[in-house]
Amino acid sequence: MGFEIKDFKDPESLARQAARDWLENLAVENSATAPYGVALSGGRIAGRLFSAVTELAGERRALLGAVHFFWGDERCVPPTDPESNFALARQRLLDPLAIPPSQIHRIHGEEPPAAAVAEAESELSRVMVSRQGSLPILDLVFLGMGEDGHVASLFPGEPEAAASAPALFRPVIGPKPPPRRITLGYSVIAAAREVWVLASGSGKEEALQKSLAPNGATPLARVLQMRPHTVIFSDLARG
Repeated sequence: MGFEIKDFKDPESLARQAARDWLENLAVENSATAPYGVALSGGRIAGRLFSAVTELAGERRALLGAVHFFWGDERCVPPTDPESNFALARQRLLDPLAIPPSQIHRIHGEEPPAAAVAEAESELSRVMVSRQGSLPILDLVFLGMGEDGHVASLFPGEPEAAASAPALFRPVIGPKPPPRRITLGYSVIAAAREVWVLASGSGKEEALQKSLAPNGATPLARVLQMRPHTVIFSDLARG
């Protein structure tokens, strides 16, 4: 378990620095031959990130030429629904930067969950050819964090058998509306080359503290314990 915390005074500065860091990483790793896979998150801080990336990309839009966009989770709603994580990304990032449809791999939340999971797994495995055994490896996973320490749609209190399942994606019933969701599994998040957590929003201070503890039991804590290094961008007071 290892993590790096970057502290910010407000959500705007957090989102802008995360956007700047991502574009700088793309400038270093940019490849015309290999796809670069990123999994996006939802929520207000993700919306701020998308807007910042769009603003800062400017003449550097070519950096996104090899980026393939996936999602860490999606609500089981149509892609035009205001609750859709894809809809947020399309409005703030994908359409403004004219990302080609061939690079967008949304989770089809409007379909029956089993079908949506099968499609999402097939698409991830097709694009991100395995670099480590049979598991496709994403280059970067963005995660938000909820007041209960949940990440993606991995919530506290689920049975260990479900949490430790090797599935790339799986359907879940969450405690927050809309409850029916599709989420990446822990194994894919843990295996990603980089995971950046955007911990922002009032009421989340205690959840972050619990997640950073060596014996933490939140979903974020589980991710941190499964990885050698994770970057946390935070505007939360930690005492």
